Amino acid sequence: MSILSGKNILLGISAGIAAYKSASLVRLFIKAGANVKVVITPSAKDFVTPLTLSTLSKNPVHSSFVDDVDSELWNNHVELGLWADLFVIAPATANTMSKMANGVCDNLLLATYLSAKCPVYFAPAMDLDMYKHPTTKQSFKKLESYGNIIIPATSGELASGLVGEGRMAEPEDILTFIEQDVIGKLPLRGKTILITAGPTYEAIDPVRFIGNHSSGKMGFEIAKTAANLGAEVILITGPTHLTLKHSLINVIPVFSAEDMYLEAHKYFNQVDVAILAAAVADYKPKEIATQKIKKTDATLVLHLEKTKDILASLGVIKKHQLLVGFALETENELINAKAKLKKKNLNLIVLNSLKDKGAGFKTDTNKVTIIDNKDVVTEYKLKSKTEVAKDLLNQIIKQLHG
Repeated sequence: MSILSGKNILLGISAGIAAYKSASLVRLFIKAGANVKVVITPSAKDFVTPLTLSTLSKNPVHSSFVDDVDSELWNNHVELGLWADLFVIAPATANTMSKMANGVCDNLLLATYLSAKCPVYFAPAMDLDMYKHPTTKQSFKKLESYGNIIIPATSGELASGLVGEGRMAEPEDILTFIEQDVIGKLPLRGKTILITAGPTYEAIDPVRFIGNHSSGKMGFEIAKTAANLGAEVILITGPTHLTLKHSLINVIPVFSAEDMYLEAHKYFNQVDVAILAAAVADYKPKEIATQKIKKTDATLVLHLEKTKDILASLGVIKKHQLLVGFALETENELINAKAKLKKKNLNLIVLNSLKDKGAGFKTDTNKVTIIDNKDVVTEYKLKSKTEVAKDLLNQIIKQLHG
């Protein structure tokens, strides 16, 4: 999954021959999982059709302040600017860049640019002499001084037949440039985070096992959120129906508590943060039958022994790592969670109670209290697990940069 997945990308297209490449750029953004809207200058429609762009983006294409179909409707440039997480102007012609640099506002694209609150990327495209002209260089400097981000043009054959600098970057290169720029500015860029998720299954025989009701949703949301904040994520997950594809996440499936213990210890020395959100079985059968146990007696006695405590074992060997545990409690919640925090040498512990409606296993929501090793207690209201993951990662970022 791309770092752009779920982002709202507004693509601005100005009137240059390179506008034909913008159709491919829309397609790449959509393939990356982004939501795309297009605003195009009236003259750019001579180079690429709104029908093509609207078909690829699955959204209407805007080119004027008044709606082309209903003259009583207007295209709200402020709403477009506020909708966007990223504004990409490709191609950005010399004419459009000059207007952007000097505050000229004579079409919908420029009005939207002046209204945008998000990062703005621009990909210059023009002929060699235009690209080298002092006024164009001045436009570059002005736009960058305003905080806009230039996607450098490349050298190659130009529409005039000349060969030189001024060719708009290829759509694939524009996508990669933006992805790398976004990742490079994220607060967890350069950090590696180990996350455990889901249940563990402890075999009784080749058919049966001891398990629990954990779905893995909380751990998976933490992994996705951490990756979207720039971290390299090692996700060790017990058996679950959930799947996760992200370029920054390495998913390692395991079955038992022993499997998870071994994998956690294998990677722990490599990471900056470890978040143990898995519901690891506390006990396992002392002996595992090699054949399916036949249903012969009215009762079945299983002898259980403790599994290895993964969290505690990492607390013993941790050096630079920030270690986070979870506590699911049913009584004396805060007291028990604080005791676990201290006993297992944690930096943070996330407490949730089965008494709270909407919290716990197999839900899309959770209600947590986060306690740090300085005894600071932060309570949160019932939220989606996505929002809980963001709250937790924000706490971790504060600790890392504190």
